[in-house]
Order: sequence, then C-alpha cells, then structure tokens
Amino acid sequence: MAVFAVAAALCTTAFAGTDDIKASNNQLEVQAISTKVDYKETNDGRLGSRAGKFYTETGNVPGFALSFSMMNDVLLDNDYLQFQYSKNDGHIRSKGVLRPGGSFGSAVGQPGETISDYSLRWGKGFAVDGAFMITPYGELGHHERQSSYGVTSTTYTHSWYGAGALVQYSPISRLVFGANALVGRTFAADVDLSGPRGFSGSLGDSNLYKAGLSTDYAFTKNFHGNVGVDYTSFKYGDSATHRTSNGGLSWMPDSQTNDTTLKIGVGYAF
Repeated sequence: MAVFAVAAALCTTAFAGTDDIKASNNQLEVQAISTKVDYKETNDGRLGSRAGKFYTETGNVPGFALSFSMMNDVLLDNDYLQFQYSKNDGHIRSKGVLRPGGSFGSAVGQPGETISDYSLRWGKGFAVDGAFMITPYGELGHHERQSSYGVTSTTYTHSWYGAGALVQYSPISRLVFGANALVGRTFAADVDLSGPRGFSGSLGDSNLYKAGLSTDYAFTKNFHGNVGVDYTSFKYGDSATHRTSNGGLSWMPDSQTNDTTLKIGVGYAF
C-alpha cells in the first residue's frame, strides 16, 4: 500500500506538470517589447565606391507583440499551433559614408525605424517524464523593416521558412520555462528605396537562425504573466546595380542583421 501511495503521488505530480505546460500553450498573449537592432552593410567597392563596412544601424526600438497559441488533440495528440505578430516603431542611430569615396562615419543620423513580423508555427508535443514537453515544429513567416530619413526611406522585406523545437519544463505548479531554436531560410528578399536615388530590386537570400527563452507563470487558472528574450540572425545578399530615379546608378550592399528582443506581458489561458 505504501508503494502504491508513493507511485500515485509521483503520477499526480507528473500529470500536473504536463497540464501546466499545456495550459501555457493555450493562451492569448499581449506583450510590450524592445528590439535591439544591429544592422551592418559591407560594400564590395563597386564603381569606385569605398569597400568594407559602409553603413550601420544600431539601437533599441520599442513595440508590442500579440500571440495566439493552442495545444489540443486535433489531428494528432498534442497538436501545437501558434500565430505571432509584432511591430516596433521608434528611432535608431545610423553611421555611414557621406560620399562614394568618403570614410566610414562621415555621415551620422537618427532615422525612424519600423519593424513588422508575423509568423505561423505548427508542430506536435511529446511529453517526457511528466515535467517536460518537447515540441518539434515547422514555421513560416514574413519580415518588413523600414528606415526613413527626411524624404527618403528604405524598406527591406523577406519571408522565411524553417524547422525548430520548443522545449518546456515545469519544475513546480504554475511555473513553465521554455527554450526554442530554429534553423531556416529566407526567400523573396527585396529592397525598395524612395527619394531621388530610389530604386527597387531583389536581394540575395540566406540562412536564418532564431533562438529564445521564456518564463510563464499562472497567477490564476486564466491569468498568466510572461517574460522572454528572442534572438534572430540573417543576411541579405547584395543587389544588382540599378538606374535610380535621378538617373544615377545605385545598389544595396551585402548586409548582416542581428536582432535581440526583450518581452514582458500578460496572457489569458483558455
């Protein structure tokens, strides 16, 4: 009887952990976010221009994020679906080259920065030892970033696909830790420049990497609080040389983007 009682207690704890994880995966969340942008262009020296580091944008841009997720037995056990949308809007610090033959840093400014992302994930969760859930998933998303200064603006867009995994752990009742990682690929990358030197063209695609950590706590059955951090890294290949609006020639150099986003918010579990 004693052995049976201990076994029953362990099973109860295990099921409680799994239930807490599933509860955290059935939520509508609203979050305040801040994204640290680290963007760098590297020029190839085309048409006598300066080769090497050509232009950078760095700084923190505030915003908000919305997320809807659910984990239910629809097609398979523990089917997982998540839709995310985020938007950042603010200003950022820029540094670049004033003239084609000039030195890096001869031009500085604070352009307006707007970033929008939305993505859809689908996967299946696997319970491990009652307190863990591992959810492999596929993801499809779209990214847009606009940098504007005066009458000119530059808009970068791309979509992406990838595969990743979400690992969640519930050490005690109501508390769930999460970690996720994804490896993907960008596609349909484009740039659109407005103003006197404006042109539109395609950019080279690249691998994309995402990673994140999160914590979810259920204050009540329905009211949750959460904090987290996400990291995203990708590149744009350089564009072809285009004729601009004022009759000149221009292009977009190779670039590297590394974004780190801090999140804090509340959720309604259903």
